[in-house]
Amino acid sequence: MSGHGAPAAAPVDAAGLRVAVVAASWHEVVMDGLVAGAERTLRASGVTDHLLVRVPGSFELPVVTAELASQGYDAVVALGVVIRGGTPHFDFVCSAATEGLNRVALDHGVPVGFGLLTCDTEEQALDRAGLEGSAEDKGAEATHAALAAALLLRDLRSRAARA
Repeated sequence: MSGHGAPAAAPVDAAGLRVAVVAASWHEVVMDGLVAGAERTLRASGVTDHLLVRVPGSFELPVVTAELASQGYDAVVALGVVIRGGTPHFDFVCSAATEGLNRVALDHGVPVGFGLLTCDTEEQALDRAGLEGSAEDKGAEATHAALAAALLLRDLRSRAARA
């Protein structure tokens, strides 16, 4: 299982943070599970100011995430799924989306929750989507990571401003 060794994700108090969730549209059942996990985590963390934006596919995640990061969101959660097929398309999309999302975080100094599933089969994606019977909830995990990183950055920036 890919989640083996993951730290316990205790709820964080992220009230007051502005968060955007960018979600791809391919693989509707999986995406609905990822989005639901993200929204549950936002509610449990006290986030009331959030935006959900849908994009055509995972390849479009970085450009829309970059736009939202530039608009002053404290964190952006990127959710998508790419399932391996019989062509190199899988490798190109996964690599471009991953590198693009990393670049957004570094260029903008805004945490990007990485909720891009890169699976060999649809069954693997369903098992990570946070649906009833799923072993993992990657939408919730990506959102929790983005919130925790945003709170840490806020604290570090506050300390630097006081120094």
